[in-house]
Amino acid sequence: MSVADKQHFRDAMAQVGAAVNIITTDGPAGRAGFTASAVCSVTDTPPTLLVCLNRSASVWPTFNQHQALCVNTLAAGQESLSNVFGGKTPMAERFAAAAWQTGLTGCPRLVDALVSFDCRISQIVSVGTHDILFCEVADIVRHPEPRGLMWFNRGYHTLMRPAC
Repeated sequence: MSVADKQHFRDAMAQVGAAVNIITTDGPAGRAGFTASAVCSVTDTPPTLLVCLNRSASVWPTFNQHQALCVNTLAAGQESLSNVFGGKTPMAERFAAAAWQTGLTGCPRLVDALVSFDCRISQIVSVGTHDILFCEVADIVRHPEPRGLMWFNRGYHTLMRPAC
């Protein structure tokens, strides 16, 4: 018999690997960013991602006021940056921890990201405790040497291209 309560769900989801991302925004409400693994592709026509954001998160009011964001997928070796953006570190210190450029939408783009998806938010759907942000991709920047950072079983893991 299975039980689908909150803790069992969290434990089960810990077994589902996901890329580690820093989601950023900038605009009239200020600059903000947070670490997220709840990001996935929706469609390629038009290129669209979804990002899940807890409405109780400290960054929610800022993201709620902006119509754009950048999904910065982290590369291997960027675990400490993930931790900075995933904790209670003040926003200015978060952004001081890495090099950033301004993307097409005006959002911060991580210079050393594995890949960055600069997006405009096209739709928001609320489910339970979270908002699902549907994000139409306006620009993509890829790092030439892919070495990915994954979150699996409550820990970081590195993905590398196999040697040929």
